[in-house]
Amino acid sequence: MGEEMTGQAETLLDQPGKEMPFRTYRRRWFLLLVVCLLTCSNAMLWLTFAPVADKTSAYFHISLDTTNWLSLVYLLISIPFGLVATWILDTVGLKCAVILSAWLNMVGSVIRAFSIISFLNLGSLTYAYLFIGQCLCALAQPLVFFCPTKLAALWFPDHQRATANMISSMSNPLGILIANLLSPALVSEKEDIPLMLGVYTIPAVTACILATVGVRNKVPPTPPSASATNSTSQPFFTGLKMLLTNKPYIILMVCFGGGIGIFTCFSALLEQILCVKGYSNFFAGLNGALFTVFGLLGAFLLGLYIDKTKKFIEATKISFCLTAFPCIAFAVISRFRNQTVPLAVTSSLFGFFGFSVYPIAMELAVECSYPVGEGTSTGLIFVTSQIEGVIFMLLSQALTVKTSAAPFSTCDTEESGALDWTISTLVLAGICSAVICFYVIFFHTDYKRLQAEAEDAASTNNTGAVAPALEA
Repeated sequence: MGEEMTGQAETLLDQPGKEMPFRTYRRRWFLLLVVCLLTCSNAMLWLTFAPVADKTSAYFHISLDTTNWLSLVYLLISIPFGLVATWILDTVGLKCAVILSAWLNMVGSVIRAFSIISFLNLGSLTYAYLFIGQCLCALAQPLVFFCPTKLAALWFPDHQRATANMISSMSNPLGILIANLLSPALVSEKEDIPLMLGVYTIPAVTACILATVGVRNKVPPTPPSASATNSTSQPFFTGLKMLLTNKPYIILMVCFGGGIGIFTCFSALLEQILCVKGYSNFFAGLNGALFTVFGLLGAFLLGLYIDKTKKFIEATKISFCLTAFPCIAFAVISRFRNQTVPLAVTSSLFGFFGFSVYPIAMELAVECSYPVGEGTSTGLIFVTSQIEGVIFMLLSQALTVKTSAAPFSTCDTEESGALDWTISTLVLAGICSAVICFYVIFFHTDYKRLQAEAEDAASTNNTGAVAPALEA
């Protein structure tokens, strides 16, 4: 029935002088809820172990480098599967992407929990089960990441797109926030690891049930805007070729991908960077939480501003510039002990100016690449960010220096000595500054989607065929 109504809407578009009844549906808010819960759960599963890396290392009798692979595998798997995910989203549809990602996310979280069930007596396979479960969760991540812009474009009118994208995109840092607070709260000793793994399966199972039962249509019966009717107008490989020959898009892809890569390092390695200087796991988690909370606040304010002004370029450039200062400050301050307040302030500002750019940059990617499908345009940025994230994480670990002069270290691991992250953090700050400067100087683009909508509105006005948006 939904596809038949969609076909009727497309027929109206093809007939000049006919009224196009753009309409919004209340069910879009349920879809937004499902995507938000799924995104939040997947982020929690990604960062489960990072805030308690030392306890995880001690419980499974593995090194910190091996523990870091539980986070790093998300990036590695997302690189090849990211392209598959973009094809699924733009060719098969949003419904398939949401349900498939929900099942991968849920099954992965359950398999992770098998690793700590005592009566299974897995022995040396304990870590293997944990790693396999993490890999399945990692397969879900690209599908989860690409959904927000597609959902906003297909189900929301133009004056709500940035806000809808902001809400669903910011569910990822919300999941990171929860993991940063929940993992240290649940794991005071290494024996608490099983409890933590059990708790993290709950949101994954809930999201899977809601997605399977509640997501029934890949598109609304009637589009909410003119651009929604052409959301997947370009075939996948044609769109990919258009993106790789689009200079503004390539600049945005490299620079914004680099920003996400640096954020990945910050999230995954924060506890290890701070514990060697005597800071507790709780304080490291608190810094990650402040980063995320202020990122959510900044994204909310920036999303409202963009929905009213449509000044994507100005907002991203200013926010990017203001991100460089707390990034550099963190690299310097984290070298010293007893700097809890400066570190907390720095993390807050880093999140407020840095991560708040994420949903706006995703919308900007669609604007500068239209009419390429939203899944392809955001997906290629995501794949690039994962490649850069892998490079930055491996580089950061390679630049660490083992030190015996760490009498205040709170790192609890039997397998690894204390590591000095000074060079790593300074190099990341330098890379961040260079990427920001390149983006500010060289990025310029037209808002192609907004221009297409304006031209469509003008042509329909000339034939007297503009219909009011309706809520159903």
